Amino acid sequence: MPSTKVKAIVLGGVNIKEKDKLVTLFTLEKGKISVSMRGVRGEKAKLKSAKEIFTFGQYCIEEGKTNIITAVDIIDNFYDLSKNIDAYYEGCAIIDIANKIASNEPNPFLFIEIIKALKTLCYDNVRKYYVFDKFLLSVLKNMGYGFLSDKCSACGTNLEHKFFNFDVGEIVCARCQNSMCEKVSDATYSALRLLDKTEYEKLHSVRLGGMGEVQSYHLLCKDFLFRTGQNCINF
Repeated sequence: MPSTKVKAIVLGGVNIKEKDKLVTLFTLEKGKISVSMRGVRGEKAKLKSAKEIFTFGQYCIEEGKTNIITAVDIIDNFYDLSKNIDAYYEGCAIIDIANKIASNEPNPFLFIEIIKALKTLCYDNVRKYYVFDKFLLSVLKNMGYGFLSDKCSACGTNLEHKFFNFDVGEIVCARCQNSMCEKVSDATYSALRLLDKTEYEKLHSVRLGGMGEVQSYHLLCKDFLFRTGQNCINF
């Protein structure tokens, strides 16, 4: 049977048979795929660590009716996420978003964004919500749902008071708001703008005020629900 190598990150999996696991990989080359990892739940299994969520590496796949992993070169397992409960759950929320929007088509942007987000969570001292907010903001923009503008999306006037219109996924002014709108505080809008323009590796230096990161989290999760029909994990 033919074999191929892919760069991939583990999104999750389910136990099957006595020691096997059916693993969901998000790959750079093939998008989201399911693979079988035989014997990996055994005490002395060589590929034991390669089945865990967050694991990033080069996976060798024997292709057939069932795709089977035969070898793995682990690049990073982001182990330190397990030492920080907030970072771990934030990482799980990022993986959950990826699992919900990834398809069997390659998506290099999403793949790279996941790696950047997990590296920042794992190795930088970044405050809670910052990485997830940045990640979801970037993902929504890449899906065509960017909304950060100085002008009302409906009438084009300057935004003195801002309202998020969940029906269209854009920000409007007070005159254009309707029953599908929610007021966006200055702290939330400032937080979103700052996170949008800050690279992941510089998030550790950012300090948001006025609970902007928490309000941004709730707004982005609600927007994601309206755009995709999928809920975000609470953490």
